[in-house]
Amino acid sequence: MSNRNKSVFTKEEELLLQDFSRNVSTKSSALFYGNAFIVSAIPIWLFWRIHMIDVYSSLFSFIIVTLASTYLVAFAYKNTKFVLKHKIAVKREEAISREVTRKLSEDKKMSKKEKDERILWKKNEVADYEATTFSIFYNNSLFLALVIFISFYLLKTFSPAVNYVLSIGISGGILALLSTGTK
Repeated sequence: MSNRNKSVFTKEEELLLQDFSRNVSTKSSALFYGNAFIVSAIPIWLFWRIHMIDVYSSLFSFIIVTLASTYLVAFAYKNTKFVLKHKIAVKREEAISREVTRKLSEDKKMSKKEKDERILWKKNEVADYEATTFSIFYNNSLFLALVIFISFYLLKTFSPAVNYVLSIGISGGILALLSTGTK
């Protein structure tokens, strides 16, 4: 067995690598799961009021399907954010560079390397925020549109309980599948 050299990264390099990884921060993860739970629970009202499902007799299926859907929607948020973050960073790079350079032009003590690091940090911060908000908006819209279409058009002849399980499950699955694309 040969010994492998482990490369040691500086803190700056680790932060840079973290910005470009698929992992999301704890704050983003909590935001994603919170939003995913809300958007996954919204169809319960639709099926309770329009499809006339009794809430108490279907409580177990509501809980299980909502939790599974929450996971799938949060998964879609993460994947969409990862793809969008890099696209947004490229599009915003020039404007952010100008803005940060203008703000830091008065500070003559700061080195070019430090200015470049500030520009990169700001670019990643802006890209992360925009990718997060757009991912939530896009996936929520698509999920609810799929639920309505599948529930009212494709599965309208099914019993309300089966319609609920299938429409939410299929919508969450389609959303998660579409989010795995790279473009």
